Amino acid sequence: MRYTGITELLSQAPGALAKGPIALVFVEDAIEIDTTLRHNIHLGFKSNIVFMPSEFDLAGDIAEKVIRVDSEITRKGNREEIVNSIIAKAPGVWIYVCYNAEYLFFPFCETRTIGELLAFHTEERRDAMLCYAIDLYAGDLEAHPNAVSIDDAYMDRSGYYALGRNDPATNYPKERQLDFFGGLRWRYEEHVPPERRKIDRIALFRAKPELELRPDHTFNDEEYNTYACPWHNNLTAAVATFRTAKALKRNPGSAFEIETFRWHNSVPFEWHSRQLLDLGLMESGQWF
Repeated sequence: MRYTGITELLSQAPGALAKGPIALVFVEDAIEIDTTLRHNIHLGFKSNIVFMPSEFDLAGDIAEKVIRVDSEITRKGNREEIVNSIIAKAPGVWIYVCYNAEYLFFPFCETRTIGELLAFHTEERRDAMLCYAIDLYAGDLEAHPNAVSIDDAYMDRSGYYALGRNDPATNYPKERQLDFFGGLRWRYEEHVPPERRKIDRIALFRAKPELELRPDHTFNDEEYNTYACPWHNNLTAAVATFRTAKALKRNPGSAFEIETFRWHNSVPFEWHSRQLLDLGLMESGQWF
């Protein structure tokens, strides 16, 4: 199905939001749109709603399996407006938010579906899941000048850290909240605005009345922004993303300063959850 905008989607296709989990994919350019959607379909999302410019194409096998909404994700705040309008129409439904050239991984995702993951998370009385944006980049930038290559993808195996997240009202750290850093945003921080250097996202969450997504990938309900419940560790997930690498090679201020993203802590990305678990980049919690 295809709709001309978010208003038409909400008015004419309420069934698309009736049952989750739902994936919302925001397309910023024409890079790896089909692979992103195929990955989401494989994970088992009930609906994949893709917001993309009308001039972009989708593969035939993908077009018939997703809901396409013509949308230009360029104006600041447009993503939050769209997500929050969907939250208001889908109370109780689990939602995942990502961009093109981003791939969700969670513990044991090779043999378990996204529905199984969120069913367990719900049983633990959690309504949101912390995800880490793990930067991917092409190993050979001469062969792949846009820094994107599925077959030659690398990631950083170390260099990740967390700092306490202070509450401006009290100047004390917020309970069970941390700011996480690492990857290309850390190594090339001089080219990344301070407000965009964090790699933590609440990319998976359950909609409820008056819930609102904020520009920094957090929510107006502070419990949604926590990494775990008070009594034990909870599941976390990872979003393997080429988005930072693309931006650094597209930005004139950094493009010509970077000949390669590879360094002594680069390793080939294996496209498997075990690698991310072994590196401590996601947590299985009590789920075995």
